[in-house]
Amino acid sequence: MLLRHSFSRLPSPPSWISRFPSPAMPLRAKVTNPAFQATASISTSVPIPKELPGDEPDDVLFNTLYGLRSIELNRPKKLNSLNGSMARKIFPRLKEWEKSHLANIVLISGAGSKALCAGGDVAALALQNEQGEEGQRASTDFFGLEYSLDHSIATYSKPVISFMDGITMGGGVGLSMHAPFRIATEKTVFAMPETTIGFFPDVGGSFFLPRLDGETGTYLALTSERLNGVQALYAGIATHFLHSSVLSSVTQRLSELVFPDNLDLPGRLDAVNKTMAEFSLEEPMLLAGGLREAIDRCFKFNQVEEIIAALESEQEQKEWAQKTLETLSTRSPTSLKVTLRQLRLGKKWGISETFKREYDIAGNFMRHPDFVEGVKARLISKPARQAEWQPATLQEVSQETVDGFFATPENQQGLQLLSEGDYNRYPHERFALPSEAEIEKFVRQSRSARETIQHFVEKSGQKEGVAEKVSEVLARRTTIGQNGLEWR
Repeated sequence: MLLRHSFSRLPSPPSWISRFPSPAMPLRAKVTNPAFQATASISTSVPIPKELPGDEPDDVLFNTLYGLRSIELNRPKKLNSLNGSMARKIFPRLKEWEKSHLANIVLISGAGSKALCAGGDVAALALQNEQGEEGQRASTDFFGLEYSLDHSIATYSKPVISFMDGITMGGGVGLSMHAPFRIATEKTVFAMPETTIGFFPDVGGSFFLPRLDGETGTYLALTSERLNGVQALYAGIATHFLHSSVLSSVTQRLSELVFPDNLDLPGRLDAVNKTMAEFSLEEPMLLAGGLREAIDRCFKFNQVEEIIAALESEQEQKEWAQKTLETLSTRSPTSLKVTLRQLRLGKKWGISETFKREYDIAGNFMRHPDFVEGVKARLISKPARQAEWQPATLQEVSQETVDGFFATPENQQGLQLLSEGDYNRYPHERFALPSEAEIEKFVRQSRSARETIQHFVEKSGQKEGVAEKVSEVLARRTTIGQNGLEWR
């Protein structure tokens, strides 16, 4: 437990010191908790990507503040969209910091006030794909680079924090979702918008989306629906909700944490979590009640046609169902079918298999006309227009076509990851709000509503948002029986 370990604060440094390492930091501790044995150092057997001639200068900024190492995506005019140049700069730094006894925590943020990262630079990829097979292969290589970076973050041996301040979509989600701490603010706009451009929710979406409560992940993946602010916390995307005005103070506090030499990784994560909790806020939950019931009711099927039929028959949330049907009608039919299959299969994939499988799927999408058409229609054409999908209807997308997206494309080698770490559930998932599955397990022990709420509030260390979420789940999923709460 955190209280059994001491950690202290250092005096505030002058601003000029941020580019120099702190002279007094503890040695890295051994990882002794079995839950974190899957976390592995970045491998040395696969070459670490390095910068190439022609890579943009200063598109990523790196800074040091005592024990904190920061990665700032620095393309604000492009909403910090991730490209190969940025990824190639980040890899060596992660490797360096993982070895360093002076580096305690890694922080990922975005320059400017609008976005952490609005996604990958797909406009450049679409134009590249038009060059034929060579361009498509180069685009696929970018996704391999991106997925390897995401996997390295997912299995990193030190605490990683992402400030999801502003737009956090696509590639920005990949840099955030696999970190132990994901900080939403009032400016957060989360989405996986891939089906709007003839693609699929990648960057590990196969792993985290099916593991969200109920059919929330399926809904977000197929519709590209946005979650604003605190709603990312309640959905399980973020681990904390803070006001953007305190991020600089949080950064300062994190930099001042000094860990004892014998404190293992889980203990260090607990210390970071306690620091975050001091700044947390609470606001009402929107993706709840009847709407959540409708999402689970309509998106539980394994065929897109069945989901559409359920939406057409929906009576309790008619307005929402109609809006959702209109949204789905504009999405790539191929993307919808591949995405639904991806989510159902992804429930059983470990984190390593996830990125390897997604690499194959991405390679096949680079060879499919919908990706170029979707990017041109939505992101390049001025004004944006409705894409002309090939094929144009769900009925024309055969089972054979969907199956083909999950095969390794010809002349494409499998993805080689730079870390050997693997797991089937996030080892740091306890820092998010309790899941419905956790609440159900506790309720089935015949607990009262008051006892259930109290249990999870105390377990979380009085975390903001816990009582609200547990109360909502109990109201929606339980009834009062002779022996107390009964799950339904």
